[in-house]
Amino acid sequence: MKRRGVLGLMALILAALALVAAGCGGDDEDEGAGGTTATETTGGGSTSGVTALPSSSCTKVEYGGDGDAKYLIVSDLPMQGSSRTQTVQMVKAIRYILEQRNWKAGEHNIAYQVCDDATAQAAKWDSGKCSQNAQAYAGNDDVIGVIGTFNSGCAQIEIPVLNQAPGGAVAMVSPANTFPCLTVGAGCESTEPDKYYPTGKRNYARVVPYDAYQAAIQADFMKSVGVKKLYVLNDKEAYGLAVATLTRRAAQEVGIQVVGFSAWAKESASYEAIMRKVKSSGADALFLGGLVDENGAQVIKDKVAVLGPNNGKVKLFAPDGFTQQSTIDESGVKNAKDMYMSVAGGALDNLKGEGKTFLDGFKKQLGNEPADPYSVYGAQAAEVLLAAIERSDGTRASVVEELFKTKVKDGILGTFNINENGDVAQGKGVVIKYTMYKAAKELEVVKELTPRQELADATLEGSS
Repeated sequence: MKRRGVLGLMALILAALALVAAGCGGDDEDEGAGGTTATETTGGGSTSGVTALPSSSCTKVEYGGDGDAKYLIVSDLPMQGSSRTQTVQMVKAIRYILEQRNWKAGEHNIAYQVCDDATAQAAKWDSGKCSQNAQAYAGNDDVIGVIGTFNSGCAQIEIPVLNQAPGGAVAMVSPANTFPCLTVGAGCESTEPDKYYPTGKRNYARVVPYDAYQAAIQADFMKSVGVKKLYVLNDKEAYGLAVATLTRRAAQEVGIQVVGFSAWAKESASYEAIMRKVKSSGADALFLGGLVDENGAQVIKDKVAVLGPNNGKVKLFAPDGFTQQSTIDESGVKNAKDMYMSVAGGALDNLKGEGKTFLDGFKKQLGNEPADPYSVYGAQAAEVLLAAIERSDGTRASVVEELFKTKVKDGILGTFNINENGDVAQGKGVVIKYTMYKAAKELEVVKELTPRQELADATLEGSS
């Protein structure tokens, strides 16, 4: 594979050094984009052994263990916009795992920084911020692993940069990316996924299954509630278009007629014209492939205004890009009510073993705030990364090598392996689950669903 030349390496290093020198302030009091100090220790140890990432993107360095921190892990998530309700909890979950481990991965002392890949202007992840962050991580020799990203479009930018880091490829574990083409090539562009790994060696893995599985459970569930004619919308983003395309294929596979496929633009003030097209198509269901961040709340409002309530003539379905409390809060209970939303993993109240132990302890930190489904994925991603660091010799290359040897037995999310692609591998004792929720004042569990492997495979291949 083509490798970066000397000039490219120098440019990357200079960009990273410039970023490290750039930031020295911030004003977010919680889990935001900046901090007022460079370091924070909550135990008897020191962060003097690690170089902080720029406060223009990241909070202060955290370390609660004994001795000096030796390595730095970061979370790269959108800490602004509609997804913030989820990502703040994910950060808390990662911190909780570090606390449970006494800020260690084996003999390695681990510090942590929370980095933001969103901007206030975009109110979601921003491509420039993702690029800037990735270069800062790659250029900081103390960064030994990244937990992120949340959005697949941001991952498309960050993975190649981290893959070519001057000090060796940086391990990256995503708790939330579901765009299939980050790891597999079926149904993707001819250059995918290879273009994300310029060195020819993988450094990226995820603990969440890709969207062919989500599309499969959506289609089977739609059929079970009587859907016969489906209209599919997408938000034009990598994730949204992919999950919409896969759901269209899966619906066709199970015998549902797809009567329309189009997109909404985030910038629009009204989507009533689109909803009138949906109405004229004769659809009895509408699927929103995308993120609530992409003006999804207005899409929901206009759906109800034109097509009626979600338990009426036209049912409303959405994937995990909508499965959060902010969807209900921003669109209003009367508009979101009875829309169906899916997310990977079993219902939180049904977690057993290590998952239940984690959730019981984590809930005590949340107080009265309900746990978000993706907090569990944040915790599991942290566990996978820390376990790889623990087994490693402390070099980036060793951490990447150990990441792809991951075998989790009875972990927070159950039993699973990471395969050579970086995906959760099904096998003996491994069952991929999803939960279908219905919107009320809060998300209410409808049922747990297990995707049919043959339907997921057919959906991914695009054989319909």
